[in-house]
Amino acid sequence: MSLRPYLGVLHRWVGLVIAGFLIVSGLTGAVISWDHELDEVLNADLTKARAAGPAIPSLQLAAALQAKDPAILVTFVPLAAEPGHSLAFGVEGGRDPKTRRYVAPRYNQVFVDPADGAELGRREWGAAWPITKETFVSFLYVLHYSLHTPAMWGIDRWGVWLMGGIALLWTLDCFVGFYLTLPAGKAGAAKRKSFWARWKPAWTIKRGAGAYRINFDIHRAFGLWLWGVLFTVAFTAFSLNLYSEVFFPVMSKVSQVTPSPFDARKPHAATDPILPKVGYAQVIARAQAEATRRGWTAPAGSAFYSPEYGLYGVAFHAPGGDHGAAGVGPPYLYFDGGDGRLVGDRQPWRGTAADIFVQAQFPLHSGRILGLPGRILISAMGLVVAALSVTGVVIWLRKRRARVLRRRRTGPLEPRLAAE
Repeated sequence: MSLRPYLGVLHRWVGLVIAGFLIVSGLTGAVISWDHELDEVLNADLTKARAAGPAIPSLQLAAALQAKDPAILVTFVPLAAEPGHSLAFGVEGGRDPKTRRYVAPRYNQVFVDPADGAELGRREWGAAWPITKETFVSFLYVLHYSLHTPAMWGIDRWGVWLMGGIALLWTLDCFVGFYLTLPAGKAGAAKRKSFWARWKPAWTIKRGAGAYRINFDIHRAFGLWLWGVLFTVAFTAFSLNLYSEVFFPVMSKVSQVTPSPFDARKPHAATDPILPKVGYAQVIARAQAEATRRGWTAPAGSAFYSPEYGLYGVAFHAPGGDHGAAGVGPPYLYFDGGDGRLVGDRQPWRGTAADIFVQAQFPLHSGRILGLPGRILISAMGLVVAALSVTGVVIWLRKRRARVLRRRRTGPLEPRLAAE
């Protein structure tokens, strides 16, 4: 018995379940491929420097931010600004020096002019509401992978898990959809045609056909033309959203994956941050010495501290080289926040095959692995994903109307699969 009717039903219902989510993620993905550029256009008052002159050392500016609000933790320090740009420092909640209680600031980014140290503004990156020009791009970014789903029962990852599940269904449905484009068993005159001759119509859009046929052809042909890219986007969406829950454990079972320092530690709650015992200056000095010993030529471009894991990270790149560059990202060195010892690294294209595969997940998903051409491709793919979802729903609606009319003519006992 042929599986095609059952797979057709499966493809249809899985498509209906995920269609709305893919429309949202596709359209937002098309926009956030240009997150940095769009943010600069919308928020030039934050991202552009105003003063002229030599730059003040970033660590000095970070210390000034910390002194201004001792309860916060400066968690990201750009070590050099792009020409004409401000420095965007990241901050998170810390402990009040007097009460030792956790304090959550109402902002997580501070923009500072590198020449005179003037604060240009603050914002809450990723804020769900209100949506302003300052938060618009980051609102779309978070909407893309989590739908801004609120925390429930102390867990804030419901939306991430939901979109990861949607991506997993999409990944599996890619194979079902591909199978359904293949020609069915030969019958009659079709016996004299080659496999390609029978499959070729699935790759084309029939000219002069009616609206429904063109809609169907677009859905099928675009899915075939871009199948490899669609599958890559779907799989990497699953791997990124369900990385620690599914992807990394499974990869560790089937291949040799080198755990990162983050994989080896259990995170603390955001309200229970691990306060560092060594500062940025000491860590960056050790990182630069280690990079010199290894023969790395890129400068230390940025540093971060994770209060959830108690880890520092130092990235090596030119100013602005941490966004939109081709490849799998810059190299990193990781240090313990308690004693400053080196605890790990991340070197692009180095490690086991599984390590490189893990490194490539976000660059593949965002297109950044190919630089500007890849970002253009992924932006276009966001529109294609939304279009495929819409055309799939249109196909279902048309077939549903046909099934309803058929049941009215033949009665309710007609086998349903025959109508599929």
